Amino acid sequence: MYHDLNLYIAGAWRGASDGATRPVTDPSTEEALGTIAVATEGDIDLALEAAREGFAEWRQVGPWDRGARLRRAAELIRERTDAIATLMSLETGKPLAEAKGETGAAADQFEWYAEETKRIYGQTIEGRTPQSRMAVIYQPVGVVAAFSAWNFPALLPARKIAAALGAGCSIIVKPAGEAPASCAALVEACHDAGIPAGAVNYLTGNSSMIAERLIRSPIVRKVTVTGSVPVGKEILRLAAEGVKKVSMELGGHGPVLVFDDVDAAAVAETCALTKFRNCGQVCISPSRFYVHESKYEAFAARFAEVAKSLKLGSGLDEGVQMGPMANRRGVATVEAMVADALGRGADLLAGGGRPASINSGYFFEPTVLGRVPDDAQVMVEEPFGPIAPIATFTDYDDVIARANALPFGLAGYVFSDSMTTATRAYEDLEVGMVGVNEMLLATAEAPFGGVKESGMGREGGSLGIKDYLDPKYVKMKIGTMR
Repeated sequence: MYHDLNLYIAGAWRGASDGATRPVTDPSTEEALGTIAVATEGDIDLALEAAREGFAEWRQVGPWDRGARLRRAAELIRERTDAIATLMSLETGKPLAEAKGETGAAADQFEWYAEETKRIYGQTIEGRTPQSRMAVIYQPVGVVAAFSAWNFPALLPARKIAAALGAGCSIIVKPAGEAPASCAALVEACHDAGIPAGAVNYLTGNSSMIAERLIRSPIVRKVTVTGSVPVGKEILRLAAEGVKKVSMELGGHGPVLVFDDVDAAAVAETCALTKFRNCGQVCISPSRFYVHESKYEAFAARFAEVAKSLKLGSGLDEGVQMGPMANRRGVATVEAMVADALGRGADLLAGGGRPASINSGYFFEPTVLGRVPDDAQVMVEEPFGPIAPIATFTDYDDVIARANALPFGLAGYVFSDSMTTATRAYEDLEVGMVGVNEMLLATAEAPFGGVKESGMGREGGSLGIKDYLDPKYVKMKIGTMR
């Protein structure tokens, strides 16, 4: 079912030049699933040259033809949903239903950009004289280096691959070593859809070495990354040396504001089911819950009830609602956060440790903490795991200040039946995306991204393709030159 994975360079799959490999681990069992090739510096250089040549060819393909091939890739991904989702569930542990949903979302990205490639509109500017003609055209930026995370191993690279190809760029994609097969399946779909050799390349292995060699190369003109804030800052420093175009979607710490005019139990159920999706390993996960004091008891009770009811296990097992975390270091982090919060006086309402009934894998119980102080670690650092800290408020200005106090600004959520309150809150939150009485934000037709240390640029929507294009201003004088 799972198989060893090679590099994809210049339209062909091949092992590392020195034969080196590294294991991929099933987080549900801690057993090896297969291996990935570990790219050498020579392999990276081959990918760079392939991407340079691929760009020269692909940029000359007309937008309708590019769109047709991207649409075909979308169709192939959908046809292969069951196989891709199974691979994804094996390498991430996420429930099969979630993996199928993500595979569909990845296909949506290719379909969206199949249409956007035809809508790269320029601009005509009225000249000051009858002889003047001024215009702005958009051209592909060039070779793209893309780095994606393990938590959504198909959707995240799909956003980058589809946008880059739609713009006429070539791309070298480096997926996370924990979950490489989902991305490899996208590359295979591109190959089978007729994307020319070199337009898409795929490297695995030493992340820091690959990143540095790609970003320092003059061949690469655009860098895109989904990852943690520290990783993003390091990549930004590297890209600055070559003045490269950069877009990045980094970590968040999503505040949720629950006001006093809602059905607290119903809101809590929505919040809990969203919070524990993908074991809480979601960059836009609701992760700080500020609940009006008058609604706290009802909200906390229902949230804890839902958490306790969730079935844990391997993502391929029937009825499982939450799988394991991706790795051992993640489990250690959430354990430390729980201990810190309890030590500062928080109440343990559900979970709090590793499940006693599961003897292997990186599992952690869905955990709910009540009346968590603002200085607890879980309230100031992103809890990339199944922990839900709940705090209370009574004053609007106070809760907005607390929600905006961190350097992160990816997503936020507001629950209120008052249009006035909801409008004020979504305008006042310092984030790139807000859900009002809604928590499912990501969709191909909407821009995805954050502000402050949560990143720059947008993926998806009509804005997504702009990060892969350079505007060129042209001024022309017509008539005789006198």
